[in-house]
Amino acid sequence: MTDTLAVRAEIVNPETPLGDVQVEAGLSWFERIYRLGAVRKGFILLVLAGLWQAYGVWLGNPLLFPTFTDTLAAFFENISNGVIPARTLASMETLLIGYGIGIALAAALTTIAIGSRLGADLLEALTSMFNPLPAIALLPLALIWFGLGKGSVVFVLVHSVLWAIALNTHSGFRSVSNTLRMVGLNYGLRGLKLVRFILIPAAFPAILTGLKVGWAFAWRTLIAAELVFGVSSGSGGLGWFIFENRNQLETANVFAGLFTVIFIGLVVENLVFATIERKTVRRWGMQH
Repeated sequence: MTDTLAVRAEIVNPETPLGDVQVEAGLSWFERIYRLGAVRKGFILLVLAGLWQAYGVWLGNPLLFPTFTDTLAAFFENISNGVIPARTLASMETLLIGYGIGIALAAALTTIAIGSRLGADLLEALTSMFNPLPAIALLPLALIWFGLGKGSVVFVLVHSVLWAIALNTHSGFRSVSNTLRMVGLNYGLRGLKLVRFILIPAAFPAILTGLKVGWAFAWRTLIAAELVFGVSSGSGGLGWFIFENRNQLETANVFAGLFTVIFIGLVVENLVFATIERKTVRRWGMQH
């Protein structure tokens, strides 16, 4: 029997140099760019803008459907003369008041619901009754109660925000596993510390979803309310800007107002909420 063993083809001899082996193939420039979410979303927006422009040119009726370039021209013109910034500021001021009050009331209701079974039954009963009720349907009643002022619009905004946030927050707290609760208790966390370090981080994906849904409900409710009662409530926001230009048959300005509403929605979703999501649930490893 010989001392030398033959090296079989399927066995790698550790004494045999492997040479330059490429462990991981590098990504091409296209793959690196494609992995950026902002680039993909920007491409989708460019395609939609191109379709908009093509349909407007094909239709050839600016009064009925202006092109994308005409809308951009009207948009920048109303920015330069200060109309859109002033209307946007008026809308955002009203929106933030209603959104903030809605969040505070939702937090209070959720705290009551978590503290007792009767509180949970109360929250479920209220959400079952009022969540399906369109907020804009309460505006005539709000005008009777609060008059022709900002209070009427704020009231319907609170209604549109409250139930979505409260329901999602309560569902998030209920979905926290008993294992996480016991881990917190084993570390000596009690009361507010348990809520702060265990319950809120675990439930935060649902809470953030509720905040997003509440924002979307509040934004569209505000525009709808301003379309009808915007100037009466003293806000004169983007909704009233759209309504005014519709009466004057300035369709390009109407589209510019709608473009502003969409643009603000994209900014809030992709900058504000995306930043919160990146610094919380993704950093905590609770979302991919």
